[in-house]
Amino acid sequence: MKSHPLFGLLLATFGALVLTPDALFMRLSGMDGMQMLGWRGLCMGSLFLLVWLATSARRRADLGILASGTGLTVVACQFTNATLFPTGIALAPVSVVLVSVATAPVWSAVLARVIYGERTSTATWITIAAVLAGIGIAVSGKGAAALNTSALWGALCGLGVAFTLAMNFVTLRNSGNVPILLCIGIGALLAGVNGLFWTGTGRMTDGVVWAIVMTGALILPVSFFSLSFASRHTAAANVSLLMLLETVIGPVWVWIGTGEVPTPRMLTGGALVLISLAAYLIVNDRAARRRRSLMA
Repeated sequence: MKSHPLFGLLLATFGALVLTPDALFMRLSGMDGMQMLGWRGLCMGSLFLLVWLATSARRRADLGILASGTGLTVVACQFTNATLFPTGIALAPVSVVLVSVATAPVWSAVLARVIYGERTSTATWITIAAVLAGIGIAVSGKGAAALNTSALWGALCGLGVAFTLAMNFVTLRNSGNVPILLCIGIGALLAGVNGLFWTGTGRMTDGVVWAIVMTGALILPVSFFSLSFASRHTAAANVSLLMLLETVIGPVWVWIGTGEVPTPRMLTGGALVLISLAAYLIVNDRAARRRRSLMA
């Protein structure tokens, strides 16, 4: 299966779909940003490191890579995006942060080109434009956030998340020997410790603990491992692009779980995103079939 041209795209799609109910469980937890960061980082980081200890046959070599430039880049990216996302949500309306995070595919394409000389296909750029337009429609209209200092800081946090996610995927795409479980586990654990420090142990159990543990021990580990591993089998821009499924499907889960009805613009923009991504997958599948027939 790994040799199939669509393996990376399908794995990224799976990871993105697993991530879609994340916002629902975050909302159900009733916790603030730093509380959620503490639980999510500690759960995900601990799980990744335990799995690494149980499965790695080259721990000494992995630790050497962890201390290298690529290993530290992945750690720093994981720590930064995990920290900035709840910070941005605490500062600004969700729509402002999500629009900024939606620039991740653009950052991925630019970074891959500048750092590694990897070209981004015309179809990918067209899909990026369509997806950004869909997300813009989804968060615009009545109730859209006004521009103020808090919104500006929230937008900057979202851009930071997008940039570090893109850098993470681009690095893993071009560094096949980086131990994903170890590096992302360390980054997540450090982010969790940061959240615990700012929250304090006494407040960590305020809220619905099982809901946030569901995100930190199941949703995040499965989705981020799938997305990170997928980046080794398809372009980083593709992984970032498919990750935006969470932006449009997440509100539907919130609607189902809490009764918070999405606006018509959210549904229209979300439909445009889903149609664009579906068309992109179909185009890639046909291109892969043509390549295989020419090689046969």
